[in-house]
Amino acid sequence: MQYWIPKALTVGVVLGLSGCSVFINDAHNKRNYRVSEAVKVPAQLEQPFQDDTYKMDVAQFKNDPEAKSFRPPQQVLTLAAGSWVEENETVARVYFDKNDGIEDLNQFIWRSVDNVVASHQSRIISDQRNDGVVELDWYSLIKPTEGWFWEDSEAVSEQRIKFVIERKEHQRTASLKAELIDYRSDTRPLTDLLQQQLEVRALNEVVAEFDYLYRLLEVELRKQQGILSLRIGFDDDGNAAFITEQNHEKIIDRFANFLERVNFTVIRIDRDTGAVSVRYEKPEDSVWDSIWGDDVLELPIESGDYVITVAATKENSTSLTWRDSNDEVLDASTMTLLQETLLSVLRDKGLTI
Repeated sequence: MQYWIPKALTVGVVLGLSGCSVFINDAHNKRNYRVSEAVKVPAQLEQPFQDDTYKMDVAQFKNDPEAKSFRPPQQVLTLAAGSWVEENETVARVYFDKNDGIEDLNQFIWRSVDNVVASHQSRIISDQRNDGVVELDWYSLIKPTEGWFWEDSEAVSEQRIKFVIERKEHQRTASLKAELIDYRSDTRPLTDLLQQQLEVRALNEVVAEFDYLYRLLEVELRKQQGILSLRIGFDDDGNAAFITEQNHEKIIDRFANFLERVNFTVIRIDRDTGAVSVRYEKPEDSVWDSIWGDDVLELPIESGDYVITVAATKENSTSLTWRDSNDEVLDASTMTLLQETLLSVLRDKGLTI
């Protein structure tokens, strides 16, 4: 019994039907029809009967020479922090929110555009950024295809792009739009789909550059917050101390808040003298720590009370001098170990000072 034949036919039909939704419903296009002359039979034979109802004129149609693109529309990438697009957007546009550290959002976006222009070795031919419009000279967005076994030597098309910035009324959000204003190519005609792809690609390059520049800015912000500038040095009395570029009046509260997150208890803050009294207790290992995977932080100092004196130095920086319960200044080796441990905590846990 060939019982597998009905099952195979069923599966084939299901697969065929499921694939119908993938392709364009273009079955009745005239290019799909080819009608030849009727079969000619010898004179001694009778011509087969043909119903005029179903008779078709003799005709042959060539396939459409213009290849249709089934590639999905290119999408605007919102990989930069604070970037987003509106639903059902019909143009190449992206919105940027004013992230922390950005003073002038428009200037930050234009800086991203300038860097993209420089990377293509192009130039700006119409600079009206004060009015929110910049037009670029010719440059190529699509490069020739090169590979190990093939190389596409087709002439590269070139484009001219206009970028437009519009600000929201609250001034904390701006949109950037890319428009294709000119196009030239000897081999590839401009279509609506190609125009959309070029505009989105030009916009995505700026979004990627915006993301890169903001990541650099975040590093600088962390430096300003003291995460990477907490170094070993000396106070004005020659004692080993932490040195940071933060203002001494601002660092008191911020450093005290940080210490509370690493097993210190802040007892008292004297803003007149800049003294921060704290108590440190070494953590005890717990079975729960091993279960949840939390590392127990243990600083290279003994449990007890400490006084941290925050003061401005002659070099316009801030020193943090540590003294134990006997009013003895911690030596340089202990301060070095303490600094390394605290910096490790800052980086691993993403804390800030």
